[in-house]
Amino acid sequence: MTALTAETTTAARVSAPGSHAIPLSRLTGIELRKMFDTRSGFWLMAGIVISAVLATTTVVLFAPDADLTYNTFAAAVGFPMAVILPMVAILSVTSEWSQRSGLTTFTLVPHRGRVLAAKAAAAVSVAVASMAIAFAVGALGNVLGTALNGTDPVWNMQLVDCLLIVLGNTLGLLLGFTLGVLLRSSAGAIVAYFVSSLLLPTLGGLLAQQQEWFRHLQPWVDFNFAQGALFNGAPSAEQWAQLGVASTIWLVVPLLVGLRLLLRSEVK
Repeated sequence: MTALTAETTTAARVSAPGSHAIPLSRLTGIELRKMFDTRSGFWLMAGIVISAVLATTTVVLFAPDADLTYNTFAAAVGFPMAVILPMVAILSVTSEWSQRSGLTTFTLVPHRGRVLAAKAAAAVSVAVASMAIAFAVGALGNVLGTALNGTDPVWNMQLVDCLLIVLGNTLGLLLGFTLGVLLRSSAGAIVAYFVSSLLLPTLGGLLAQQQEWFRHLQPWVDFNFAQGALFNGAPSAEQWAQLGVASTIWLVVPLLVGLRLLLRSEVK
């Protein structure tokens, strides 16, 4: 047993310097491919495109003529994105434990921080690409919808508005990524995400209605409330500060705790 442990330790030490030679871009590409390799990952990615098409079709068929604007199409397409993208980030992290591939991954690349950085970069890349597809589908829907109804297309969104929406959805994705790192369980992280994004904001809104002290505190501690400013035009300086504080509470601190636990945890 002692000899086997010594050999394992020596092999890890020998392989560690070599793992530094692997570019982060290559690791990111591998993580991107792993997102599509499984059946669940493939259909989750396909669901992004399918939901965008369905949302656009729904707006064309049922929205009043006055609401056939690019803003309406972008909002309709962006809503399912806000739900699906955090799931992508969660599964990208927790798959190493749920599919028991972590031992292989961290043996080939012993530096877990580099693997986590590659997973984060891959998840953010998927978010940006998905939002680009969403904006493109929304633009196509705006052109086709107004053409079918005999009205002129209305382009009532600026580039800054689009970038803020991308940032808002990316922060939502990072919340899912943080929960995945912290819990390392697909089911647990998904449940925790829906609790933090649906249940807690509702309870926070009710508390803000009843308690004045929390009404002033909510923008600083409620991540979803602070994040919502990104979807309502250019935030003010105070709103940026509130987003920074709320992000520190809900993203930075839990991610640091999760990273510490992950780097010290035993992988089986």
